[in-house]
Formats: sequence, C-alpha cells, structure tokens
Amino acid sequence: MLHVIFIIAIPQVATMLIDAFYNMADAYFVSQIGDAAISAVGVNDSLMHCIRAISLGFGVGSASFIARALGAKRDEDASRAAITTLLTAVGALTLFALLCSFSLLPLVNFLGATDAVRPYSMEYARWILISAPITAGTVCLSQILRSEGNTFFAMMGSVSGCIINLVLDPIFIYTLRLGVAGAAIATGISKLISLGILITPFILRKTVIILRLELFTPTKVIYAEIARMGIPTMLRAGALSLANILTYNMAARFGDVALAAVSVANKSIRFVSAAVMGFGQGFQPVAGYSWGAKKYSRVLQSLRYTLIIGAVIGIVLGTLLCIFARQVMELFSSDSAIIALGIIFIRTQSVVLVPHVWGQILASFFTALGLSVRAGILGLSRQLFSLVPSVLILSYLFGELGLAYAQATADVITLTLAIVLTMPVVRRVRALYQEHEADTVHAGC
Repeated sequence: MLHVIFIIAIPQVATMLIDAFYNMADAYFVSQIGDAAISAVGVNDSLMHCIRAISLGFGVGSASFIARALGAKRDEDASRAAITTLLTAVGALTLFALLCSFSLLPLVNFLGATDAVRPYSMEYARWILISAPITAGTVCLSQILRSEGNTFFAMMGSVSGCIINLVLDPIFIYTLRLGVAGAAIATGISKLISLGILITPFILRKTVIILRLELFTPTKVIYAEIARMGIPTMLRAGALSLANILTYNMAARFGDVALAAVSVANKSIRFVSAAVMGFGQGFQPVAGYSWGAKKYSRVLQSLRYTLIIGAVIGIVLGTLLCIFARQVMELFSSDSAIIALGIIFIRTQSVVLVPHVWGQILASFFTALGLSVRAGILGLSRQLFSLVPSVLILSYLFGELGLAYAQATADVITLTLAIVLTMPVVRRVRALYQEHEADTVHAGC
C-alpha cells in the first residue's frame, strides 16, 4: 500500500512543486524591476487562484468520478466524463477570461492593487487571462491522468513547462523589455507546451481513458457527477481566492511595504506547502479506487500512511523555512522593512504547516470517498469561516502583526473541525470493512 501511494504521489508532489515554482520564478525575475512589480504579481495571485479554482472544480470533480468508475470496471463511463469535463472547462474559462478582460481596471482595484502597483498589475492580469483556457486544459488533463494512476506524463508536462518558463522569463522581461507582462507571457507559453505534453499519452493511446469527440456527453448525469465533487473543490479553491483578495486589500491599507511582504511570504509558503499538499492529493486516487472496489482496509491504510508522511515532511520543511526565512526574503527584496515583516509572515505560517497539510489531506479524503458535503464544509472552513474572521479581527487588534497571525490561526481552527468531521467517516469505513469481512467468511463457509 505504502509503495503504491509513493508511486502515485511523488509525481504529483513534483507537479505541485513545479506549479508553485512557476509563480516563484515570475516573482524572482520581476522583483529585479522593483517592489511595486513584485506586489503586482502577488496581487494577481488571487486572479490566478480563481482561474485555477474553476479548472480544479472541473478536474477534481471528474477525477473523483473517474477513479471510482475505473475501480468499478466502468471504463467507458470514465472516458465520457473525461472528454466532457475537458471541453466544458476550456469553454468556461474562455468565457470567464473574456468577461474579466472587459473590466480590467476595476478588477485589479478589487484584487487590492495600490496606485503604485496598479499599472504593473493590469499588464500582468491581461496576459494571465489570455492564457486562462490553457490553464484549464493543463489542470484537467493532469487530474484525468492522475485519476487512473498515470502520473508520469503529468509530471513530465509540468517539468518541461517549468524549464521553458525559466528560460523565457529573463528573455521576455529583460531582453524584449516587456517587464511584468513578459513574465505572464512566458508563463502562458510554457503552459501551452505543458498542454501539448499532457495530451500526448491520450493521442498515443497509452492511457485507459480515451479522449474522443464522439464520447463528449453533456448530459445531466455526467455533469451531476462532476458537480458533486467539483463544486466543493471549486468553492474551496475559490474561497482561497477570496481570502487572498481580503488579505491583499488589508495589506494595502497598511501600505506598500506590507503588500510586498505578504506577496513574497505567501509565495514562499505556497512553494513549501505544495510539496506536502501534492502528497496528500496523490493518495486520493488510491483511496477512491479502493473505495470503489470495496477494499475498505486499504482506504484506512492510505489515510493513515498519508497523514504520517505528511506530518514528517511538514515538520522538516516547516523547520527549514523557519530557519532560512531571512534568506528567502532577501532573494526578492533589499528593503529592510519588507524583509523584517516578511520574516514574521513566513515563520508564523511555518510553525503550523502540519495542521495546514492535514486539513488538505482530510479534504482530499472526503473527495476520494465522494463525500461532497464534508469536503465542501472543510474547504470553506479554512478560507471563509476561519481565515476571513481571523484576518478582520486580528488585523484590527494588532495591525500588520495580526495579519501575519491570521493564517496560522485559521489552520488551527480548520484542523479542529477536520478531526470532528473525519471521526464518523473513519468509524463508518471500519464498520463496512467488518461487515465485508463477515460476509466473506460466511460465503466461504
């Protein structure tokens, strides 16, 4: 069981790290332009999270259904769900991007851009929106591949895109003198290359899932299955976007220094937590397949192993980030005020990295079992029910420091709720396992 989780999860960890690295690379190269430029990239994180939230809603909703369908030997149903999800997601993100493009100035103001940051933010946002349909395609294809355990191509698509992005960033930003917009253009091109690699195994028929236009089945049944787990995922990821918008707007009230510090700190934490979150998401196909195949003992084993490994990795990475917080901040800024405040942001989030990761793992557990209500409640809890009040209350009481403490407070509250929601599910799975074993023994007699 453990080796299966590793086989599936490690490429997913790499994919998550690389996805986070995309944004880190943009931030690093853009930081050479100035603090206002890196703040613009940070402000647009919320827009990128929103695009990814919609994409993940389709991708994860489909992946959950596909994994369970494959476990039940219903391969054609899985293929129909895959192509339907892919085409619908690309269409939805194209429409979303068009609508946002017509109101770019109000959009960046809503995201939290200050006067100094606004011009850079608009440049960056324009190209992020142009590449939104590509993002939808890469996210959905990656989730589809992961749902059948085929994570090699998913990882290769991300790795190649990351390398291309690193090469193109300095060319577009400095050589072609496109500045902040160049970073977004480079990211879009790299994701287009990733899309081509991700679709290759389907073209070569190296997958269980078949992507053919004639299998496109936009029926209520398929959309209902996608929505059942996709909507909670979309709400959870969308709530992250809303929480980020609130955080950046609150930081903007404290000034450009706070806005830049939050931008760098959030990217740093995202890069570290992505490693463990990827491992948590990697176990989802194992749990989903085992649930569909009625192998209940494997469902519990996969959860236990993932929580243990997630804790170990979270402690190690959180400790390293806490120790080297200053060095991380100095990579992106030379302003002593930004560095000092950023260190506090990084360290307060590092010490609660394990609760943060466990909350993500348990949300993936609910998604794998098709428990949409619990997955939705837990997802919304971290970003809306916990983080939003924490940001508002602690910022009012303690100013900039309160804003730094808000993330950590939200993680602790969310983990407490996650444990409460998980215990009845674990008891239910154990009961089903005992019933299944009893029926097996009875049938053998």
